[in-house]
Parts: sequence; structure tokens; C-alpha cells
Amino acid sequence: MTSFDRRRFLAGSLALLVAHPVQAIAQSAPSIHVVKGRGCGCCTAWANILKSEGFQVTEEERHPAELVQLKIARGVPQKLHSCHTAEIDGYIVEGHVPSSDIRRLVAEKPDAVGISVPEMPYGSPGMGPEDKREAYNVVLFRKDGSSEVFSAYEAAS
Repeated sequence: MTSFDRRRFLAGSLALLVAHPVQAIAQSAPSIHVVKGRGCGCCTAWANILKSEGFQVTEEERHPAELVQLKIARGVPQKLHSCHTAEIDGYIVEGHVPSSDIRRLVAEKPDAVGISVPEMPYGSPGMGPEDKREAYNVVLFRKDGSSEVFSAYEAAS
């Protein structure tokens, strides 16, 4: 093997070693589809947080009335509505849910429709600084209408 062939072989091998882990990471990243109201900045902020934390995020904007229809069709109780609705692995994620709770939902696979952070609590992901957050709960909700606290976040001190 000539030195030119050796260099070409080594360069090609190095390229494969570098590309393969990057491709594997991209394929293993959880995919989530976010449906939000047109021009909603906090929804975009939440989606960007998910992207920065390794999720593959697709986004879709809808008229507010269409978004409410989607929530109803997907089984989100009215008392748990928030500003955006996402879908991941057959679950609904409603509102400003932290990424750690989304990962837990997908890992544990509970018999549920999904999880929600009702309304828009200050300091939840995409809603202002966490060090000034107000207390809020992530609520797990089921097809039969029952719900329970999935995670609780205390107010920042």
C-alpha cells in the first residue's frame, strides 16, 4: 500500500468513526411533535428547550380553535389544558412539561393518555427563569378521567 493509499484509507476510516456515533445519537433521540398556537413565543421557547436537551422536535402552528379541538380529540381534560399540545410515543404532553418528566413518561409507559402542566406557571420550562418559579405539578391523566400528580415542583426560594 502506498502512502497515498494509506492516507486515503485512514482518512476514510476516521470519517466513518466520527459519522457513525453522530448518526446513532440522532437516531436514538426521542421524537416529539409540538402543536402550538400561531406566533406563540412561550411554545417556541419550550420546543427550543427540548431541542437543546436532545429531542428531535417537529412543530406545527394552528389557529387557537383548531388547537382546542385537537386537545379535546386527544382526550385532554379541560381543567388540564395549556397553551400547546405535543405527542410522543403515543402519549400527549400538554403545556410546559419539563423534559425529565417526558423522558420518565416514555420510560415507565404508564397506562395513561399523557401528562400536563395545566395553565402556564411562571418558571416552568419556557415560562421564565427557574430560579423564580412558582410551585406547580405535572399531572398524569387517564382515559377514564382520573388523574394524579406525576411530579411536583416547589416554588423557588
